[in-house]
Amino acid sequence: MIPMWCCKDWPIALPLLLSLVAICDAAAQPQPSEIDYTQLLQTPEATDDEASKAFLKVMGPREFQFPEDHGSHPDYRLEWWYITGHLQPQPPNQQRQWGFQITFFRIALAPPKPTKNPSLSWRSPQMFMGHFAISDGQRQRHIQFERLSRQGAGLAGVSNAPTNVWLDNWQLAAQQDDQLFPATLTALATDKALGPVSIRLTLEAQKPRVLQGDRGYSRKSATPGNASYYYSYTRLGVAGQLQIGEQMHTVSGSAWMDREWSSSSLDSDQQGWDWFALQLEDGRDLMFYRLRYASGQADPFSHGVLVAADGTTTRLSPELINLQPQSFWRSPTGINYPLQWHLSIPTLGLRLDIRPLFNDQEWRQRLRYWEGAVVVSGSHRGRGYLELAGYRP
Repeated sequence: MIPMWCCKDWPIALPLLLSLVAICDAAAQPQPSEIDYTQLLQTPEATDDEASKAFLKVMGPREFQFPEDHGSHPDYRLEWWYITGHLQPQPPNQQRQWGFQITFFRIALAPPKPTKNPSLSWRSPQMFMGHFAISDGQRQRHIQFERLSRQGAGLAGVSNAPTNVWLDNWQLAAQQDDQLFPATLTALATDKALGPVSIRLTLEAQKPRVLQGDRGYSRKSATPGNASYYYSYTRLGVAGQLQIGEQMHTVSGSAWMDREWSSSSLDSDQQGWDWFALQLEDGRDLMFYRLRYASGQADPFSHGVLVAADGTTTRLSPELINLQPQSFWRSPTGINYPLQWHLSIPTLGLRLDIRPLFNDQEWRQRLRYWEGAVVVSGSHRGRGYLELAGYRP
């Protein structure tokens, strides 16, 4: 998954992020001030920022070390733990289904400096942002929360052995020292109209992790260093509880986790992306992200992967994939999002029609994008998540 601010224009983004730190804390839900992050993507890089140059760049393949790489990489500007999935009640009820998203972003405001205990220091350069959302299919409502906090005083952070990523009472916690899964995923927030909204889920890996791109090295443009280290768990079994207001539901389902870190990713002529994470009923999983130029044309650094039921992978270059929007939805913010798609891969016999669980799953917080649960039909049935970034009114 490509993050909403993964650009080489970090010096220009930095004042905005610093201002967010000043007005936010992890326990509050202040009124958001919108950031048009796509303008940050298109602004030329400031070349005189020495602090920016001190971050490491993703320049080529590396040997991953697990479980250490499930943890933090503070020598890089940003990283994220991105989990999306579908839930259904137990016992099953065809009328009820939910999508969920919880994301932990670590954003470095400056390169790390030696300190006795960086997780407790108020001067920590590390900032964390969290996104938590429930897509209620029956009631067609997208319940969304955003939190932002410094790492200082233990309000947010990452620890190893076992892996633990947290932002206040939002947490991804491994249950064993030597591996990420099984893990417990928890989040609790309060909606003004509904009251408490929470999840407490156990995640179990049903397939091996997938190293995306070239052995986990995922290039996003021709510029050296515009890349990320990227791996995924494309099929996670899920069980636990979902609370919306006064109703507590016992649920089960399936989830997907994307994991990336980098210091820069996109060139100024790349405007946005369309990201598909699809789980098919025949046991296969499909990931494809289409990077877009300002003209709307696909960038040749777009990339995908098909994961078989046994976990084996097939890399998918963009010329193998025919991706066409079928219909658009105009959001209350005036943005036309392509929400229904036809995706075909003739060499694999896949002809997939993708539609949203419901239309209005637009994020309307500090960052504006569309991220929501989708349903798959056509030659194969399934479900998944779609992210649309860089679209404007």
